[in-house]
Amino acid sequence: MKKNKLLIQNSITYGIVVGGWLLVQILSATGHMTSLLKGILVPLCIYSILAVSLNLTVGILGELSLGHAGFMCLGAFFGAFFTKCLEGPIPSVQVRFFIALIIGAAVAGVFGFLIGIPVLRLKGDYLAIVTLAFGEIIKNLINVMYIGLDSTGFHFSTKDTTSMGMDSTGVVIIKGAQGITGTPKAATFGIGIILLLVTLVIVLNLIHSRTGRAIMAIRDNRIAAESIGINITKYKLMAFAISAALAGVAGVLYAHNLSTLAATPKNFGYNMSIIILVYVVLGGLGNIRGSMIAAVVLTLLPELLRGLNDYRMLIYAIVLIVMMLFNSSPKAIEMRAVFLEKMKKNKNAAKEAA
Repeated sequence: MKKNKLLIQNSITYGIVVGGWLLVQILSATGHMTSLLKGILVPLCIYSILAVSLNLTVGILGELSLGHAGFMCLGAFFGAFFTKCLEGPIPSVQVRFFIALIIGAAVAGVFGFLIGIPVLRLKGDYLAIVTLAFGEIIKNLINVMYIGLDSTGFHFSTKDTTSMGMDSTGVVIIKGAQGITGTPKAATFGIGIILLLVTLVIVLNLIHSRTGRAIMAIRDNRIAAESIGINITKYKLMAFAISAALAGVAGVLYAHNLSTLAATPKNFGYNMSIIILVYVVLGGLGNIRGSMIAAVVLTLLPELLRGLNDYRMLIYAIVLIVMMLFNSSPKAIEMRAVFLEKMKKNKNAAKEAA
C-alpha cells in the first residue's frame, strides 16, 4: 500500500514535468508562444534543477548551504571550457555538450565532496557562512584566470593574455573577467526537461531508498542515528556531493544557453544562492515537487508581470508572502490536513455507496 502511494506521488511529479512540456508544445504549435516566454524556457529548467538539488542538502539532509551558485559556476565553466577546447577533435556540438554535462557534474561533485569533508563538521550559521565564502572564492578565482591553447598545449596566467606567451596559433579560451565567449547554444527546452526528469529520478529514488532514510535520520536526530550505527560522515558527504553534482549539471545547461559566459555577481554570486534557497523554502523544505513548482512560478512571475511596470515587484512580493504563509504557517498546514482528511472520507464514502 505504501509503495503504491509512493509510486502515485512520484508519477504525479513526473507528470507535472511532462505536462509542462506538452503545454509548451501546444502553445508553440498554435502560435501563442511569445518570444519572451521562449527565452525563459531553458532557465525554468535550470532553476528547477537547482532548487531540487539544493533541497537535497537543505530539506533532506537538514544543512543550510549558501554555496550552490559556486557549484553551478564550476559546472558551467568546466563544461564550456571542454566544449571550446574540443571544437576540432569533436565537431558535433551535441556530442560535446553531452560529454560536457558529465564533466561538469563530475567536477562539481568532486569539489562538493572535498569541500564537504571540512565544511560538514560545522553546523547552522557557521556552515552557511563557509559555503557562502566558497561560492565567492570560486567566482573570484575564475575572474582572474586567463587560459589559452596553442600548438604546444595550454597556457595559464593570472595577469593578462599577453603574459601567457602563446604562439601565433594560440586561442584564448578564458579571458579573466570577460569569461568564455562563443560557446555554442546547445541547450534546448527538450534537453532541459530530460535533465530535470533525470534529476527528479535521482533525488526521489535516493530519498525513498535506505540511504535516503539514513540521511533523514541524521537530520532528525544525529545522536540517535549515530547510536544505531549510521555512518554520519559518509551519508552527509554523499548527499552533499550528489547535490553539488546536480548543480554542476544545471551550470552546464546554463553555460550552453548563453553566447558569453562570465562569472559575474548576478550569475554566480551571493544573490543567486539566496534566490535558489528562496525556491526551496517557499516550496517547502523536503518537498521536492514544491521546490520545483516554486522555481517555475517565481521565475515566470516577474516576466509575466513586466507590463505592469511599477506594480510588478509589489505583486511579486505579495505572492512571495502568500506562498510562505501557505507553505509554512501552522494554521495553513492544519487547514490543509483537515481538507485532505475530508476529501479522503468523502472518497471512502463514495466507494462504500458504489
